[in-house]
Amino acid sequence: MGRWIILAVLALAVMVFGFSLMDAGGNGEVSAEAVLTTVNADISGFARAVDPWDWQFPQDFGAHPAFQTEWWYYTGNVQTATGRHFGYQFTIFRRALTPQPASPQAGRSEWRANQIYMAHFAVTDVDGGRYFHEQRFSRGSADLAGATVEPVYRVWLENWQVTAADDSAQQTYITAQGADFGVKLALEQVKAPALQGNNGLSPKSEEPGNASYYYSLTRLKTSGTITVNGETFEVSGATWKDHEFSTSALGGSAQGWDWFGLQLDDNRELMLGQIRLADGAREPAFGGLLVNADGSTRYLHADDFSLEVTGTWTSPHTGAVYPAGWNITVNTDSDAPLNFTLTPLLADQELHGGGGVDYWEGAVRISGGATGYGYAELTGYAQAMTGRF
Repeated sequence: MGRWIILAVLALAVMVFGFSLMDAGGNGEVSAEAVLTTVNADISGFARAVDPWDWQFPQDFGAHPAFQTEWWYYTGNVQTATGRHFGYQFTIFRRALTPQPASPQAGRSEWRANQIYMAHFAVTDVDGGRYFHEQRFSRGSADLAGATVEPVYRVWLENWQVTAADDSAQQTYITAQGADFGVKLALEQVKAPALQGNNGLSPKSEEPGNASYYYSLTRLKTSGTITVNGETFEVSGATWKDHEFSTSALGGSAQGWDWFGLQLDDNRELMLGQIRLADGAREPAFGGLLVNADGSTRYLHADDFSLEVTGTWTSPHTGAVYPAGWNITVNTDSDAPLNFTLTPLLADQELHGGGGVDYWEGAVRISGGATGYGYAELTGYAQAMTGRF
């Protein structure tokens, strides 16, 4: 699902840091209102997601600066040899302030940039009953943050990074350290990229261009260490990667969305998503994807699956009331539909205090007609997304 939440959060970053993100030589005498208006201005000059994309990997693992917004998103469920369970999220977002790169004029500072980056990093310690999360901002200059495939795939914000082991990027490494938690993980690609939507063109409404280019690596074999409160654990499991790039926004009637990346024990994966509209309806343009054990895929239309909420959780941080369990039915190629239940592994997995946009992103268990683990992302419950983008 498109994580459009980043548009509002990165706009806030610019509001805080001002045009110093673009040129450290400026005097900084720009009002917050003026800067925010600039971030939300005309998108002309940026590329749009309209026609099919000519996918080339590993090149398309890198950045696409012709588009205004891009993110690299990793979530995983891992366990120790004794069964202690952890979830993690690691996401780096890129946002362009202008369609053209900052000009390297004589005398300009090396800090000058027209790209800003943000990273979200979280770990769920299920047995410990604790959720750790942090975020960082930086500019795409002076090697502080960026994304490249030269000489190998790498995306980073300061010392939080994903780095490939070789040119093919079949194996990558995630390293990140927060105040009380950290990860050092090796990820091995075991399935080809799964193209979401129509061969990777993923619409968010019927309006042309209101879409993203979107692929997923739905099963990355994962091993390494997770550290919480000074204690380090050897873990193994599986990770899901999403990578999207676009220049667009949610429709004016979008309230928020529910997104699920699910890894089944039978070696299939499911992406299911729904954009909730302000009138209570569901956006029909956005659906899901079934990835079979052999890597083949089947697009799921919005009416190919149903999500029934089975419970709620009220955040003590924001007061938001989130869904806290689902019964899901998916129509597959087989005669009988696939029925299963999702249950959060920890109730409180809310990323809050993020500059006015709070959301729930957490590890879930799959049970019933299918078993496994996955991640859920829930937005629009603490603050409506309507009119923000």
